[in-house]
Amino acid sequence: MSDTYFVDRRTGSSARRSGGRLETEPIMVAARAHSRMRVSVIGGGTITDEQAARAERVGRELAARGHTVVCGGRGGTMAAVCRGAKAEGGTTIGILPGERRDAANDDVDLPIVTGLGHARNALVPLNGDAVIALAGGVGTLSEIGFAGIYDRPVVGLETHDVDAVGLDLETVDTPAAAVDAVEAALES
Repeated sequence: MSDTYFVDRRTGSSARRSGGRLETEPIMVAARAHSRMRVSVIGGGTITDEQAARAERVGRELAARGHTVVCGGRGGTMAAVCRGAKAEGGTTIGILPGERRDAANDDVDLPIVTGLGHARNALVPLNGDAVIALAGGVGTLSEIGFAGIYDRPVVGLETHDVDAVGLDLETVDTPAAAVDAVEAALES
């Protein structure tokens, strides 16, 4: 879609529509003003206390560096990463499988309903500039696959071994190293 310019009849000011949204819409202004990049964080919906603590540290680290968290918006890894991001004043986006915004965890700022069920897994990595993959099951594995299809940099922290499928997944040992790696991947 090419950029289109509009004139606001109320104010007389012009605005550019890019990708379907006016750049002056509050959501677009907020996204540009508050985020260096969007990072999709993927992982299990049912996790251990140790995995929750790790996901929360990832969320804190991302928010502390000015990045927006994108996730599946529900429980487990998704709730923990959002909780961590919110503790540092960050912004969170939840791509929900159902049709109800109120199904999002309490720390999702912008719930996006899809009505797609598990097929929404394609949208989580698509909406991030990079992906941090934590421990999870087949849903997480599918999101890693979609990240590869969309050519998103993927950093793994205690996640699936996908060397056999040819996906370039950098593995790291700490939440800070995960954020360092996604930042470096997008700078190159």
